[in-house]
Amino acid sequence: MSEDHAAVFREEAFELLGELESSLLSLEESPEDSEIIGRVFRAMHTIKGSGAMFGFDAVAAFTHEVETVFDLVRKGEMAVTKPLVDATLAARDRIRIMLDISAGGESETERAETEALVARFRAMVPSAPGVAEEPKAEGLKRAAGEEKVTAEPAPELVTYRIRFRPPEDMFRRGSNPVSLLAELQELGDLRIVAMTDGIPPLEVVDPEKCYLSWDAVLTTGRGENAIRDVFIFVDEPGVLTIDVIDSSGNQPSEGDYKKLGDILMERGDLVEEKLRAALGKQKRLGELLVESGIVRPGQVRSALVEQKIVKEQREKRQAAENAASVRVPAGRLDVLVNLVGELVTVQARFSQAAAERSDSELVAVAEEVERLIADLRDNVMNIRMLPIGTSFAKFRRLLRDLSAELGKEIDLATEGEDTELDKTVIDKLNDPLVHIIRNSIDHGIELPSVRESAGKPRRGTIRLSAIHSGAHVLIRIEDDGAGLDKEAIRAKAAEKGLIPPGAQLSDKELFNLILLPGFSTAKKVSSVSGRGVGMDVVKQAIDVLRGTIDIASVRGQGSVITIKLPLTLAIIDGFLVSVGDGYFVLPLASVSECVELSHAETEGAHGRHIANVRGQIVPYIRLRDRFAIEGERPQIEHIVITEFDETRVGFVVDRVVGEHQTVIKSLGRIYSGIQGISGATILGDGTVALILDIQRIAREVEDEEVGLPDARTISAT
Repeated sequence: MSEDHAAVFREEAFELLGELESSLLSLEESPEDSEIIGRVFRAMHTIKGSGAMFGFDAVAAFTHEVETVFDLVRKGEMAVTKPLVDATLAARDRIRIMLDISAGGESETERAETEALVARFRAMVPSAPGVAEEPKAEGLKRAAGEEKVTAEPAPELVTYRIRFRPPEDMFRRGSNPVSLLAELQELGDLRIVAMTDGIPPLEVVDPEKCYLSWDAVLTTGRGENAIRDVFIFVDEPGVLTIDVIDSSGNQPSEGDYKKLGDILMERGDLVEEKLRAALGKQKRLGELLVESGIVRPGQVRSALVEQKIVKEQREKRQAAENAASVRVPAGRLDVLVNLVGELVTVQARFSQAAAERSDSELVAVAEEVERLIADLRDNVMNIRMLPIGTSFAKFRRLLRDLSAELGKEIDLATEGEDTELDKTVIDKLNDPLVHIIRNSIDHGIELPSVRESAGKPRRGTIRLSAIHSGAHVLIRIEDDGAGLDKEAIRAKAAEKGLIPPGAQLSDKELFNLILLPGFSTAKKVSSVSGRGVGMDVVKQAIDVLRGTIDIASVRGQGSVITIKLPLTLAIIDGFLVSVGDGYFVLPLASVSECVELSHAETEGAHGRHIANVRGQIVPYIRLRDRFAIEGERPQIEHIVITEFDETRVGFVVDRVVGEHQTVIKSLGRIYSGIQGISGATILGDGTVALILDIQRIAREVEDEEVGLPDARTISAT
């Protein structure tokens, strides 16, 4: 078996293990859910079969033991219990370890841990030594393909037409049609049309009689018998009819469905002669049939609902078929993104050369190439976009294990799992999120007894959410725990000399102190986390991602940490400016406007770096001074005004060039310590332009003015 095939199996197995973990956590909450039990069994079954085929015999043999137990659960011979879920989660972790170390083989310790887990599962099998003692060789032979191993198929969704015509004395028999229809709704996607035509005038209505009947269209994978079971006590001749009107086997006319007249004829509500007579008129068929008294309005409504549902189901199946995906290694996508980045750079050079030659035909070609490359860039970047829900799912396990260890009761709520983010960003975001959530569990959420004494619900809640905001994604981690103690933070900061005595800091400035290295208000640091301990590492990780952290907290009510991240790290839309002979790029998403700055205005400010922009005072930073660029300032400079964190800050430059599609190049380790520069890009003529980290520059200037030490210079004391 080639290494490529083994790598493919590992990748698929890791994906299955992720789904398995999510299913097990759901199963713990709904132990009777047969669908989840089926998902767990199928995951084990697939890992076992594929593992044996790809030469991972140890993995296959171990998974076989777990699968044996879940086969009994699937058959209803064993119940789902917490010990079973605990053992299966441990087995899931063991399989992950076995996949990682398969190349080097298990050590004695690891083999002992595997055998202990196998014994744990065999002990669960109730008085069935034959099952547990099945020769491994036989099990492996079947797993290796001598008996074809396939994942159990998902149940086929079938759409049924159900016509329920209860007898008039239904109420006297003690039957409630509403309960029957509610039970029917639990089987799948249900649409109901009530037939009210049989209701007599009010003066002759007998309240003990049922005058209604119902037409329903149900899409379910449970089968016809499940439907008949609902009506088992009222299923008399003529009361109930069930017809299959759509299934995956109906392929010839996918996307379309029968016309209204055909449906009515098939239901027996219309004969062909009357249909032809009605078609000879100009009105809509339904209206014509009702006006003619051939069918009742309810029958037309019911037929239209059926037509709509079947069409929707077929469109869904068609969309699912079209959404078939191809598995591609992430490394190949990285190569593709790098190539597109180079192409963007070359295109910029081509466009610049075309403009210098003043050749209209060449300029037209350059514009066409620019458009095509922009489309190519957007499509390639979209390939790397993944829903962040794949990352959120990992934290359910973290919360389950850690809260149990600490004796706390915590729920995890998630929102915005479909929000898409670059795969690279998601991968690098995992560690910071783990750290923040561990802090929330350990120091944020209180013990159940403490919460109850404070008038809070016994169970705490940690809420994870993600939402798009322009060219950024906002990720919010919120807990309803104890919150941050502002006075403790202030006292610790004064003790360390981080703030001058009596300094008046806003809540935001105060909370940002916990992001400094070594800053902690925890009286004792547990094995899990310490509030503030390591938050500087979180901040550094978010800085690398060109993101920001915002902290809000109310003592006794909880904390909210908001992380703002760019959608991608590879290519951004930038705003190109120049100072002297140097070029700089500002993130276009943060640029709001540009205004001129004359010498007279500068002198009028009496040394203060502020400008009056339409009556609003905007502080500015002169890049020439900030980076010590030599040369004379032009008579008219430009202020590029940016907006971030609800503030406006201007950057003074010599010249504004305009928008520029920027391929981000790292500066390398030698220049990694340069503050205020997040990367570089190459212009069309080969010139290097530096990409500004405008938030860091603004923060550094602000800290210098208020006398706060820089975060990088503060060490733990």
